[in-house]
Formats: sequence, C-alpha cells, structure tokens
Amino acid sequence: MATHETRMLIIGSGPAGLSAAIYGARAGMKPIVVQGLQPGGQLTITTDVENYPGFRDVIQGPWLMQEMQAQAEHVGTRMLWDTIVDIDLSGSPFTATGDSGDIYIGDTLVIATGAQAKWLGAPGEQEWSGKGVSACATCDGFFYRGKKVVVIGGGNTAVEEALYLTNHSQDVTLIHRRDSLRAERILQDRLFAHSNIKVLWNKAIDHFAGEDGKGLTHLDLVDTVTGARSQEAADGAFVAIGHAPATELFKGKLALDDSGYIVVTPGTPKTAIPGVFACGDVMDHTYRQAVTAAGTGCMAALDAERFLAERDFEIAQAAE
Repeated sequence: MATHETRMLIIGSGPAGLSAAIYGARAGMKPIVVQGLQPGGQLTITTDVENYPGFRDVIQGPWLMQEMQAQAEHVGTRMLWDTIVDIDLSGSPFTATGDSGDIYIGDTLVIATGAQAKWLGAPGEQEWSGKGVSACATCDGFFYRGKKVVVIGGGNTAVEEALYLTNHSQDVTLIHRRDSLRAERILQDRLFAHSNIKVLWNKAIDHFAGEDGKGLTHLDLVDTVTGARSQEAADGAFVAIGHAPATELFKGKLALDDSGYIVVTPGTPKTAIPGVFACGDVMDHTYRQAVTAAGTGCMAALDAERFLAERDFEIAQAAE
C-alpha cells in the first residue's frame, strides 16, 4: 500500500480525464490520473473515428487514446492503474481509496468516470458491434450514407437519433417494444411528420444477424403482443435505450440528476463542492462526444488551477 499526493487528482482516463491532465500538468499541478476499469474510456472500444478535429483520414479510437495518454505523460502526468472504491469529499484535500489499497490525496478532484451505453443484451449484439451495431448515431451514422438503418428505443435519444440519421439515409426505421413513445411530444411530432422514417410498434429484438465480411444484414424480431416473428433488413442498427453514468461512487456525496449524472453549475464543470469538478460524459447527457468531453476536461483543469490559486492567495494573506 502506498499514498499518492497531488495538486490535482483525476479519476478516469478518457478524453475528458486526459485533457484535464494535459492542461493540469502544463499548469504545474503534477496531476495523477487513476485509470479505472476501462483505461482510455469508450474510445478504446471504438474502431473508426472520423469526427475528431485534426485528422483528415479515419483514425482508430485506441490509437487516439494512446496518443492522448502519451501527451499527458510527456508534460508531467502520472498514470496509475487502479480503480477507486471509496472517496471522502468532506473538504480539500480529498481522499480516495483504490481497490489496490493505495490512498490518493488531491487538493482538487476532477471526476471523469464517463458513462456507458446501455445495451439490449440480445444475441449477436456484441458480435456485430462496430460491424453494423452501434450505440451512437452522431458518431457512426456517417458510415451508413444511403443505406438502410434502424434505431431501437422509444425515448428522446432514440427519436433524436432517428431524426439525425435522415441526414444520411432515406430509409430509417424506429423499432419500439411498446405501442407509444416516451419521447417529448415535439420530438414525436417531428418524427411522425418525416417521410423517411417509419415506426415498428410492439417489436422486440430477438437476434442481430450478419454475414462475415459483410457485417450486419438483418434483425430477427418478435411481436411483444402476439409473439409473431419477423425480420427487418438493416445495414446499421443503433441501440438508443440510454446511457448509464459511472457515478455509483458518488451517490450520497454529490448531487446527481434523475438519470444519475453529476449536477454541475450550468456552463461549467463545477460541482456543489468547491474544488471538485466533473467533466465528460459523467456530467453530459446531451452531447456525449469525444471532442466535447475533451473540452470540458480542459475547463475542469483551468477551474481547478484557479481554485488553487485563489486558495493559496487566501492562505498567504492570512499568514501575514
């Protein structure tokens, strides 16, 4: 067991956490990043990335995260392999306990634990993930230009993704297991008015099916009322049943919204506890993009540096 102390402790190592580390290190805060269960975040399981600024050609998600980590380490970040299992947010410095037994103490804390897409768990879903099955239309819709796509879900996210996909496809199908949508009425009105979208009601996904070398080809469906079976051809299937932010560690310690995301002051990464900042998908249930996560990571580091500068000034003034 060991104790690690830093001016800025970062939990999570996706684009948000690593961007915070880069800015924090350049500000001389010698940040520590505790990498967590999925080092590199969701981009490590994303193959083709075509929308991250600065790269004219398609890049690979794992490669992008390796480069971000190398940059963070190059400017002075310490990367530690551990998972935080307990944390004390009663006041700065903040103390976190790792699964290894190590103790991490940070004058400021940046939470960048991210979120995970919820999956159906149907057969073939993970087998064809990245080969026709996705959980992010804004990330992957571009790859299905002019092809037949389906969206699975009935809430705001599903309707928004179906509408978004009409930018790329003239054949979009929304599949919902019930006979009515949960989405806001204004979104439903836009969906039903769109000539390129059809809705399949009372249908559950029984199986995602594909062919080697071709990818996803169709979905096997079962009617939730009659039990009848059917097939729906699809080149791309977007599972849009929500995301689960990784905030279990912070329940009862930080304000969370109804969906479990960390509540921050609008337009900032500031939580209700001075010196504690949240960035990336753990506080963003609207955009959920690598570039927006990186942006909020930058914001968290800048605000952490300001917090420490103001605190150090107050301490110096009190000592005179």
